[in-house]
Amino acid sequence: MKLVLRDITKRFGTLVANDRISLTVEPGEIHCLLGENGAGKSTLMNVLYGLYQADEGEIELNDVVQHFTGPGDAIAAGIGMVHQHFMLVPVFTVAENVMLGDESTGFAGSLNVDAARERVAEISARFGFHVNPDAIVEDLPVGVQQRVEIIKALSRDAEVLVFDEPTAVLTPQETDELMEIMRQLKAAGKAIVFITHKLREVREVADRITVIRLGKVVGEASPTASNAELAALMVGRPVELTVHKGPPHLGEDALVVEGLTVIDHLGRVHVDDVSFAIRTGEVLAVAGVQGNGQTELTEALLGLQEHVRGSIRLDGSELVGRSVRQILEAGVGFIPEDRQAEGLVGEFTIAENLMLNRSHGEPFVSRGSLRLDRLEAFADAKLKEYDVRAPGITSRADQLSGGNQQKVVVARELSRDLRLLVAAQPTRGVDVGSIEFIHKQIVAGRDAGVPVLVVSTELDEVVALADRIMVLYRGRIVGIVPADTPREVLGLMMTGERPEGAIA
Repeated sequence: MKLVLRDITKRFGTLVANDRISLTVEPGEIHCLLGENGAGKSTLMNVLYGLYQADEGEIELNDVVQHFTGPGDAIAAGIGMVHQHFMLVPVFTVAENVMLGDESTGFAGSLNVDAARERVAEISARFGFHVNPDAIVEDLPVGVQQRVEIIKALSRDAEVLVFDEPTAVLTPQETDELMEIMRQLKAAGKAIVFITHKLREVREVADRITVIRLGKVVGEASPTASNAELAALMVGRPVELTVHKGPPHLGEDALVVEGLTVIDHLGRVHVDDVSFAIRTGEVLAVAGVQGNGQTELTEALLGLQEHVRGSIRLDGSELVGRSVRQILEAGVGFIPEDRQAEGLVGEFTIAENLMLNRSHGEPFVSRGSLRLDRLEAFADAKLKEYDVRAPGITSRADQLSGGNQQKVVVARELSRDLRLLVAAQPTRGVDVGSIEFIHKQIVAGRDAGVPVLVVSTELDEVVALADRIMVLYRGRIVGIVPADTPREVLGLMMTGERPEGAIA
């Protein structure tokens, strides 16, 4: 089935999210839609899937103009969407999930689960998915859950498949398997739209590449284009994609964690007897698929978890039992994984956000009074130093782009006299240009002697920043290995396998 999007325009108030975007996807083609976060890629696909209605433009399937009023119309027309965040019911079987929304009934109105089971088995066999129709979804690895999403789309006879950031939660091995599945679907004549911002994946599977920037198509590229060429198209300027850092100048152990265990209010263990150390001038990067204890680990270091056992010592002083303010005052900087929920107050100005963790004393508060002159001078300087694109320091944080919001958080944390930096997903949802800048700032902190803990689900980022890599799986350390450990080994460790020679 041939898909044509012609002059699609979608507005949200005064914001033009899609501005006269046109593209064509042929049967048996993988067409990659490449762009920074916020470029308008997902909005365009939501128009295609009937979740949004375009203000202008039209959608054609096999030369017939379509009028979708909802996802049901798009599905009936042969369009399937594989979402970044799976739309599955964890406690249902694979077959039950596949039949959701398309429930067929048998005798006396009973659900015909057998038909769904046969359909799953048939599609699984045809494409080599190896998915058990009777398996409970929550018991399946993430990569297999994604295959269930694909089976669900194919079971509705989808001829156009949209993959929206499909590798965000996958290990390297699962990503490679997904790439192979996409090639099989292409060989079967499916038209595939692949949405991503990961350049390596684009070059691996795309037949054609359309680049979107600020809601507009800014060019098409060949899969033979270099990463630098693709990044420049995405951002609009040359981008340095390599993290340049010299060998670390290591000092003494600064952060020493022993027997750390984190338990939630239901008694579930999220971090299980974890021990490690970070030396001054070193970046220890934590790798792993999201949901394996990384969030709880960073929150425990900051005093944000209530039920913690074990020891966390910074320069010999115990942090367990201290309040968040006391830990911050001990010299811990924190870049949280969700900047909007945990890193910023959206209604506050840039200047106010830059003093959030120093709002009770010098240099900005004296005898209970705010020293506006000092705060304004400081905020003006940080705006320039960290290249925050904003009209001025009185702009509200929620009016900034994601990349500029992250720069405000990084500026606040790195402008203090730090004895430890904890950076959780430091470039999540950030464009290529801002990633380049933030990486440079983290390396500069490390080179100044600050011990750094980086937590990232982006393996490229882990490898680029790390002096050593610690892999977490189900809350336990699988191993601590050198930064030059091969990606395939790291991928196996992310599934719980421990290679020979890994320090645990």
